[in-house]
Amino acid sequence: QVPLVESGRGSVQAGGSLRLSCVVPSSRCMAWFRQFPGSEREGVAVIDRGGRTAYRDPVKGRFTISVDNAKNTLYLEMNNARPEDTAMYYCAAGREFSLWDGDYSYWGQGIQVTVSR
Repeated sequence: QVPLVESGRGSVQAGGSLRLSCVVPSSRCMAWFRQFPGSEREGVAVIDRGGRTAYRDPVKGRFTISVDNAKNTLYLEMNNARPEDTAMYYCAAGREFSLWDGDYSYWGQGIQVTVSR
């Protein structure tokens, strides 16, 4: 398993914005997942090499996933952050356009995001 390297500011006030970054190998699909304490990991957003994207309903219109292929870097722009977005966030790379973690082989180490009221 090849670990991906994540970075980004991990805390923000409600209504604010932050951006997560992840260095990824060239992959067919890349995604961001998050995990709440005591819960299963859930897909947040996915993007393929053609730029097609999909989002989990609670983040639609607030989060934007993008990729800079020249830099092999995946981004997650989080706008209008809410306290319920507080979770551990992971980047992932794989072959399927999916929000199911079983479809991904490569994972970042995780970065804690905290949204305060």
